[in-house]
Amino acid sequence: MNKTVKAIVWIIVLLLVIWGISALTGKKDEPVSEGPIKIGFISPLTGDAAVYGEPARNTVELAVEEINAAGGINGQQIQLVYEDDECTGPTAVSAVQKLVDVDKVQIILGSMCSGATIPSVPIAAKSGVTIFSFGASSPDLTGISKFFARDYPSDATQGKVLAELANKQGWQTVAVIQEQTEYATGLYGAFDESFKLLGGKTLNEAFPTNTSDFRSILTKLKDQNPDALFLSVQTAASGERILKQLGELNWKPKLLLSDSFAGDSVTIKNNAVSLEGAYAAEFIPDLSNLKLQNLVTSYTTKYNVEEVPYLGYMATTYDAVYLVRDGLIAGGNDGEKFAEWIRTVKGWQGASGVVTMEESGDRSSGHKAEVVKNGKIEPYQQ
Repeated sequence: MNKTVKAIVWIIVLLLVIWGISALTGKKDEPVSEGPIKIGFISPLTGDAAVYGEPARNTVELAVEEINAAGGINGQQIQLVYEDDECTGPTAVSAVQKLVDVDKVQIILGSMCSGATIPSVPIAAKSGVTIFSFGASSPDLTGISKFFARDYPSDATQGKVLAELANKQGWQTVAVIQEQTEYATGLYGAFDESFKLLGGKTLNEAFPTNTSDFRSILTKLKDQNPDALFLSVQTAASGERILKQLGELNWKPKLLLSDSFAGDSVTIKNNAVSLEGAYAAEFIPDLSNLKLQNLVTSYTTKYNVEEVPYLGYMATTYDAVYLVRDGLIAGGNDGEKFAEWIRTVKGWQGASGVVTMEESGDRSSGHKAEVVKNGKIEPYQQ
């Protein structure tokens, strides 16, 4: 065998060795998993905010059961991984880190709380995981990351509608008692900006969530003789404590309510007298919508209750699950692909109505004016 032939043989052997190593260690196309698709869920399941976190969990569970019963995602079942964020940033960050690192989810549903969501987004985004919220409404979340989107509208619209309501009543000065949370702060900021543009002014007093005695704050605001009082609170529980102490001070101002308060039908009913004539602005789904009616029937039957609490929130929660389903079908279990897909959604029909998403990740629809009458919240008719 001459030198040329030997060289050719050695080249062939070397190529075969390299090919063998590559076949053993190189990346191959992964087969489609036959196991479940894990989806994270994060919301307040304990504390005052559990009043809407628990119904959200129920609603998500209901939607997933329906999807799985219908065959899941191309034959794969959805498996929910639940985490309690307690409506606080530090707890939420730890929960999201666990969902990303341990559970290996690509999509996280939640949270209801803006204060839990805002610090969580960078944690998820770092790993290409998308957070899709059905309730976090702070204006600060608009465009925060390509890995965040929400089908519940921004409080920029809630603040604007409330400001317009105040202006229509001829109010020039509105006192605000504002809880120190991202949601309540963002809502106050949106209201203040819009009200000032209409020629009004606000008197703001903020309080920590654990506050139990509001008398000094309320007395200070009362002494400034405002035209109305805006309760920008995180939960109905905080609002109810304020109402009680308003009664003790014998102050009966005209009231504006945050949607987190107005959406609690039980609290509205229990405080019918003191809340009569109070104004609010909620995201109100169309009650004639058949998908919403089916949600109400399924929810009340499954959980043996008379009505769906926080119906506006639960409609967007229910839709969020189905939007995730459609996104998974379109692009697979990939957080970045879902983030891209959700921004292409236009005219999607859900229980909450027609969903059209903007490039910022926000839903392009907003809140409507309401008023409390006889212990019930109803649309405001000018």
